[in-house]
Amino acid sequence: MEPQPRSALRFLPLVLFGLLAALFLARLFSGDASRIPSALIGKPAPEFNLPALAGLKDAPGFSTADLRKGHVSVVNIFASWCAPCRQEHPILMALAQNATLKSKDVALYGLSYKDEAANALGFLQEEGNPFQRVGVDPAGRAAIDFGVYGVPETFVVKGDGTIAYKFIGPLTPSAVATDLIPQIEKAMGD
Repeated sequence: MEPQPRSALRFLPLVLFGLLAALFLARLFSGDASRIPSALIGKPAPEFNLPALAGLKDAPGFSTADLRKGHVSVVNIFASWCAPCRQEHPILMALAQNATLKSKDVALYGLSYKDEAANALGFLQEEGNPFQRVGVDPAGRAAIDFGVYGVPETFVVKGDGTIAYKFIGPLTPSAVATDLIPQIEKAMGD
């Protein structure tokens, strides 16, 4: 008895579905998430005015006006509950002590994203505060205006308040050396 062609055809939809699912998953997990382009690159930073983190000495809140003072700024969006933020924190501490950046008056600002004030304060007191200013964004409104997908994210902002670069995910020593520092230098030259 010969197999009927119909019996082979009944598996065709299942095979096609499997191929499409495999293609979808391959596209979903390929690429570097830190390379997602931002619609705000080359545009002014959004308008915001964030209060200071209560209890944090010598670190006032910050606003859009602070990003327009003529010097390049690095804005890091973080949260105490964010494991990758904790992972990148020593790198931010080292960045804050970078003699070249200090001599070129590069400001490092922090935006506390959807965090309890006590938790954010405890995090910065335990791990150290690399930021010159820390703004509190409990509802995440300023972060949304920046186009943040999740934390951590880091922005380089030119002295006129124009967003020059966005890095998605935790900074690593390699990312600082090959991505962030060159983008800061480029923003200083523009």
